[in-house]
Amino acid sequence: MVKVDCLISLTLLNDYIMKTILAATDFSPVALNAAEYAAEMAVAINAKLILLHVYQLPVMFPELPLLITAAELRDNAEDEMRELKDKLHKTVNNKVEVYTEVRSGDFIYELEKVCKRLNPSYVVIGSQGTTATERLFFGGHVIKAMKHLKFPLITIPPNAKFSTIRKIALACDFENVVDTTPVGEIKLLLNEFQAELFILNTRPLKDFTGDAVFESGLLQEMLGDLECRYQFIVNKDPDKSIIDFAEKNHLDLLIVLPKRHDFFERLIHKSHSKQFVLHSHVPVLALHEL
Repeated sequence: MVKVDCLISLTLLNDYIMKTILAATDFSPVALNAAEYAAEMAVAINAKLILLHVYQLPVMFPELPLLITAAELRDNAEDEMRELKDKLHKTVNNKVEVYTEVRSGDFIYELEKVCKRLNPSYVVIGSQGTTATERLFFGGHVIKAMKHLKFPLITIPPNAKFSTIRKIALACDFENVVDTTPVGEIKLLLNEFQAELFILNTRPLKDFTGDAVFESGLLQEMLGDLECRYQFIVNKDPDKSIIDFAEKNHLDLLIVLPKRHDFFERLIHKSHSKQFVLHSHVPVLALHEL
């Protein structure tokens, strides 16, 4: 009996410490692509995958007939979840445990509730679609999630595929780096994928004062023995330069710190397609200070 109890305890412990990736989906093409990315990433880091779908209840007007009921909405979502789960199992040859959860309500509110309960290592969502309507819809969700969600959030551009993560860049404004840079999470990510790190200065060169030089030194000290490459942007448009750098150097991931600056929000409102990080091949990871 003691041996059995020990075995059960070890099993529970393994379940507890096993990494979790949470992928939110609305079953659109961009969201399905993000779910596939999340499944492949789960294989790479030996994590389980949770699929989350949040649907909104229809607004009822007394004078109009109800076209679809809440029960029908949920049944449809459950059917699509089963299809997606089966598809992902085939994609990764059943190498990942996939679970599903369907909820009703506000997307950001429900996403936060599930994250607090599951404490995922990463949250993955599709970034934006290709049409103007999709950009408006997804863009609003992405900005809200990146600003308010306290868990590591990766947004996946359309058509981006996971192979591995070898090159990572951190967009940094070199302001109060000790209190605002989640170095522990960055180190964990680098060690997990054995990746190299680029530090990209996001402030214009004219604003790179002595304080910024001092802050860059503090960041280097915090990163310790990690091998980093510093890239100082000399272009008048730092945002565009960062995106150009990401594309030319084939980065696998770009880290932004949304609470520190409006870098991400500025990018999402640029009109030219090449000025959108979310329209490039580079996924974006939003990290918040601890």
